[in-house]
Formats: sequence, structure tokens, C-alpha cells
Amino acid sequence: MAVTQEQADWFTDAFNKLVGNVDQAILGKKDIIRLVIAALLTGGHVLLEDFPGTGKTVLAKALANTLHGTSSRVQFTPDLLPSDVTGVTIFDQGKGIFEFHKGPIFASIVLADEINRASPKTQSALLEVMEEGRVTIDGVSHDVGAPFMVIATQNPVEQAGTYSLPEAQLDRFLIKTSLGYPDRDTSIALLLDAQNRSRASAVTPIVTADMILTMGALASEVFVDQSVIEYLNDIVAATRDDKHVALGVSMRGALALARAVKTWAISQGRTYVTPDDVRELAVPVLAHRLIVDPESDFAGVKAEEIISRIVVTIEPPAYRAA
Repeated sequence: MAVTQEQADWFTDAFNKLVGNVDQAILGKKDIIRLVIAALLTGGHVLLEDFPGTGKTVLAKALANTLHGTSSRVQFTPDLLPSDVTGVTIFDQGKGIFEFHKGPIFASIVLADEINRASPKTQSALLEVMEEGRVTIDGVSHDVGAPFMVIATQNPVEQAGTYSLPEAQLDRFLIKTSLGYPDRDTSIALLLDAQNRSRASAVTPIVTADMILTMGALASEVFVDQSVIEYLNDIVAATRDDKHVALGVSMRGALALARAVKTWAISQGRTYVTPDDVRELAVPVLAHRLIVDPESDFAGVKAEEIISRIVVTIEPPAYRAA
């Protein structure tokens, strides 16, 4: 069913209210907040990689507080076990049966803080749940419910005692982005309010879980012309042939971008996707899925630069010759 303009206007208004609510905790970062909320409505997960003290945890908490749902926080450490995340089956002697005790992964918004500090075995505990929305313990599957979103954080400068996320794990994050340091005016505003140690706690719920699901379903119905899909596919295919890339974007990455651009389009009040939507989301959705060739990586070539160059090189549908 085609999305009407009235529905698109309603979606945009609700989307902007969500952004404004989270912005109370993270000043001056509305562009990043828009990306994170778009990921939530698309049914995806977010990886925040940035320097310490830039507000990664505050952003995740503020988003969790915006939703009338459950939230949890897992501090990833080298000694964290998979069962500490997913839950464990325990034998109840009184009842004479095994009972499943849910772990912190059973929440609407899950903050996986410093995810790269956990061992690969513990990181792998997230693979199934991030892809399928369920965990399997002792052969029994347990759904985590919907909406469900993992917001993971990691610090790029603290490499001692960390484990790099494997490609399969990175591929399950819809978006990877960073907050960066605030500008001068925002820094001054934060310093003037230095006594406020918990800005995220001031954020109150304004949306229900059902409304998030409704918005997500509406976004999935946004119209995408075949020429735009072909443009998106050409960008993805180009990553696989680039001389600086050892492994290009997977089909999972292409599908993720195809879903995300719909949400991005309707968040701006449109009932259809444009090539500009693809260009705007190409870097945050695709760059972290690339594996740069070791020699190019040593030479300082960045995945973000590769995606940006490919996007500029490939002509969008509107400029192609008839």
C-alpha cells in the first residue's frame, strides 16, 4: 500500500519530536541523533565509535529513556560470559524442571558498552539475536520481542585489552557513526550546565513501543523507483571491484541500505526515495562493512573515503543519458 502525503507528514512530525527529545541530552548533534533514530525505526543496530567522553553512553541512555519500553546496559569486559548477556537455564529443585532466566539482552534498547573489550566468544553471543531477534539456549529459542535495538560503543584509541569486532559482527550493525567533539557554542553551554551530571535522566518517554513498530511499518512502504535501486546496487557492486578493497559490501549490506533509505526519505516528509537519500546514507551504512586492502590501510586509505569517492564517481539516475 502506497504511503500518502498525510502519513508522511505525520511520520516526519513524530520523527522530529523524537530527535528533539533526545537532543536535550546530546546538544548540537541532531544529525547523528537522526541517524540513530532512523536505525531504530528501520529495525537495525548502531555502532558508536568515538573518543572517550564524547557522549556515546549518554546518547544511548537518552534514546532508551525516550521509549516507553525496557532498556538495559551491559558493560563488556574480558571476563564477561555469553550467558551473562543472553541468559542461562537453571534447574529448579523445588519444581523439578529447568527454567530459563533472561539476560540483559531481553530489552527494547540494549546498550553494549565498550563491546570490543569482550572476548570473541562473548561477542558472538550477539550474532543470532542481532540478526533474528532471538537467542537459542540449550536448543530452545527465545524471542527478545520488538522493537529491539543494540547500541554498541567502542573507543578507537584504547586498544590494550580489546578484541576487534569480526566482519560478521560489523555486518550486523545497520549504521556506524561517531559523535565527535562539540563545537564551541555547545561546549560552552555544557560547561555552564556542568553541575548536571546525568543529562540523559532528564529525558522522559514520549513514544510507545507500538508506535515505533507502526512508524517502522509505514517507512517500509515508501516507494523506491527501480532506477534508484539500480543506482544503489551499482554503488555496492563498485565496492567489490575497488583496488583498495579486499572485501566489498555484502548483500546484507545492500539490503540494509535499501531499507534505511526508505526511513530516511519519509523522515523528511517524502513518500518516495531519491538518489540523495542513497548518497547521504552510503557512508554510515556501508563504510564499516568494507575490509580495506592491508597495503592501502597501511598507506592511510580509509573506508569512508572509498565510499565517498564511489558515490561521487557513479552518476545518479537523474543525470544518466537517456
